Amino acid sequence: MPLSQSRLTTATPDFADLIADIKKGAIKIPQFQRKFVWKEPQAFKLLDSIVNNYPIGSLLMWKTKVKLAAERNIGNFKLPETDDLTPTDYVLDGQQRITVIYASIGAPDNDEGFSPGYDLEARQFVLMEEAKSSLVFPLRSLYSTTKVLNFRTGLQTNQEATQLQAELDNLIDAFTKYKLPVVVLKDLSVEEVCPIFERINSSGTRLSMYDLMVAATWSQEFDLNGKVAQIAQSLKSKNYGKIDPDTILKCLAALNFSSIRQDQIINLRSLTKEQMAQLVENTRQALMRAVDTLVTEFGIHGWEFLPYEALVIILAYVFHKAGSAEKVDVPRLRQWFWRSAFGQRYRVGGENFVSKDLTAVLEFVLDNKGKAIDFGERPYPTFWSKVPFRASNSVSVAFALALASLSPRNLTNGAAVDVAVALSHFNKKEFHHVYPRAYLKKEKAAGEHNAVANICMLAASENKAISDNDPRVYVSECVKKLGPDADAVFASNLLPVPSQFAYETADFMDFIVARCKLVDEAVGKLCDGKHL
Repeated sequence: MPLSQSRLTTATPDFADLIADIKKGAIKIPQFQRKFVWKEPQAFKLLDSIVNNYPIGSLLMWKTKVKLAAERNIGNFKLPETDDLTPTDYVLDGQQRITVIYASIGAPDNDEGFSPGYDLEARQFVLMEEAKSSLVFPLRSLYSTTKVLNFRTGLQTNQEATQLQAELDNLIDAFTKYKLPVVVLKDLSVEEVCPIFERINSSGTRLSMYDLMVAATWSQEFDLNGKVAQIAQSLKSKNYGKIDPDTILKCLAALNFSSIRQDQIINLRSLTKEQMAQLVENTRQALMRAVDTLVTEFGIHGWEFLPYEALVIILAYVFHKAGSAEKVDVPRLRQWFWRSAFGQRYRVGGENFVSKDLTAVLEFVLDNKGKAIDFGERPYPTFWSKVPFRASNSVSVAFALALASLSPRNLTNGAAVDVAVALSHFNKKEFHHVYPRAYLKKEKAAGEHNAVANICMLAASENKAISDNDPRVYVSECVKKLGPDADAVFASNLLPVPSQFAYETADFMDFIVARCKLVDEAVGKLCDGKHL
């Protein structure tokens, strides 16, 4: 729906008005936990643009009665302590510019942080703390008539007094007459502000729902960002400490509202700080149980090998509602997980789809309602010969997890592959093309060379040793070296066993057909809730 004119206004105030509003608390910088990134050269460039009357862009502000946590200091540029006012203009885009402007010409003389001056002789901006010439005018004196007159009078002793005074007058004139365009969004909801910010923001910085929820704090005593950090710290020992704050936010909404829709996430603000504190603790415990299950039941040793974010959210919800792990039907939980991963269930659908699955999965694993097929069909047998092996593909990730569950061994020496290393960072060097792609390209072999069916797990050092060698040669050498252990080693990688498959004469398509059959059988077991 288009934004009505009554809810969007534009103005071109001068710096004096903006600074006055900052000092009385009418303009604030919301605490979006975004670091101040400008360096001194960027700040000087902004000031130089102002003195030359160049455009510096517009400010985007959100006028609202919603109370947001506001920054007091950004980097070295300090903002004043102010009381809350209603309503308040929160800066959504332009915080770097407005902070430089305030620090330069609005802050008290003795305030720490960025304090520039203008060298009238060199015609350039410098830091006051580094100024060595008496011809450097401190910008923070710009709105003090007495200080300006005293400085101007002091220039009379210089032989270039007339020129220097004219330079000073031009400087003051440029800053006092400069008009900065300001766009104000009036009384918009959080849902409306997010997409507008993302479209207009000149820096391209994404404003997430988490940013706004952190800013819309419940009280000075309750810090959502701190609580989320505590949850992340609890998960750190399990290699899940890098959890996305937005994921935690969705878990909070899921546990409290049985939904992760944006409107329900926003409704978290209706809870008291005591209710939120309890919800945060419940979420922490639920996520700990969910992560334990991901590690022990599915061998997922980090976020990189979680096929979908939705899986951990739903797991946390299930364990919270179940109360105890004993109530969860683990074989049915496996069916849901593997069918969702191999069937790419959460690739599309969004928050509404996942919200519906919260209840559906809960009933499936706790009350034996529904059928496994409701969560996805297992892939058809030849699927594995066509889908490429990629880290961004949930099918590839699920396949790697399935391989890892077999405790794979190196084809070259029979030693166990460290699956934790391979799965914690999706280490591509730990995955080997049985028929090397360079070899297949040289042979002009038909088919998808990077197919999932052409992948096995192999330690990085051994992978390098095999390189792009002809599989009819290197596989035969591996078989001889492994001796009576060869079949067991190949089986641990879901590969056709040498006693039943002639690697020394088979071509790529022969291998792919045989491998697809083995992978299909294994995936079928997983989708039926069984272990390999």
